[in-house]
Amino acid sequence: MKGATMQNESFWDALVQWLHGVGVHVTPDAAQRVEQGAQVASNVASGALAQLDMSGLLALAAALGWASGLRRYAVVFAIGGAGALGWVALPPGLAMLTHPLVLTVSGCLLLVEFFADKVPWLDSLWDAVNAFLRVPGGALLAASVFGADDATMALVAGLMGGSLAAMSAATKMTARAAINTSPEPFSNVGASLAEDGLSMGALWLAVEHPLMFASALAVVLVLSVVLLVVLWRFFKGVLRRLRLLRGPPPQEAMEALPAQ
Repeated sequence: MKGATMQNESFWDALVQWLHGVGVHVTPDAAQRVEQGAQVASNVASGALAQLDMSGLLALAAALGWASGLRRYAVVFAIGGAGALGWVALPPGLAMLTHPLVLTVSGCLLLVEFFADKVPWLDSLWDAVNAFLRVPGGALLAASVFGADDATMALVAGLMGGSLAAMSAATKMTARAAINTSPEPFSNVGASLAEDGLSMGALWLAVEHPLMFASALAVVLVLSVVLLVVLWRFFKGVLRRLRLLRGPPPQEAMEALPAQ
């Protein structure tokens, strides 16, 4: 910690010298205040990083995987933006998410997804297009929590993140397809807003309260399985009713005719 403090002091001294060299004169009082503010931010980031023990890292990996099945671009933008602003101390493997180019691209795609996901039937088309990206995206983000420093845990996190992304994506796609059978658009918008809140809430809970997130995730997974079973039965019933409306196949219709 002492070495980091000395390194920060030398950095700010060099920065002040450079500013003087280009004609920008910083008063000693202003320089001292900036240095103190930077030191406070450094201490906060160091403390937050120290709190990311194994349970915290696993919770973050699980949240990134599960939330990616709902809002992949929002997850990348939110966690990258939080890291860039110093709100969250990200593991080294996720530092790339703070790059301005990554934030710009993910922010633009976030806006597209936000509006496309609230239009009936367009949301299902968007889900179908992105279905093949959400699962590997969730696996990659989860594995990056551990990076190359721990290949075993990165592999475990990747498998976990990909599985959670597949579960949340399957639940989302099935539920939205069922909602689209309703002619009114309000339930569709409400479901989309709920997914926005759930994905961001999962990230916050994983960072702030990892053990609470683990409990909540277990409950959500059980509910997802129940919902998938119920929706599967619903779609089977819809297909059965459609077959009845179409009538029997031609061969069965001919056999049902009375003999001449």
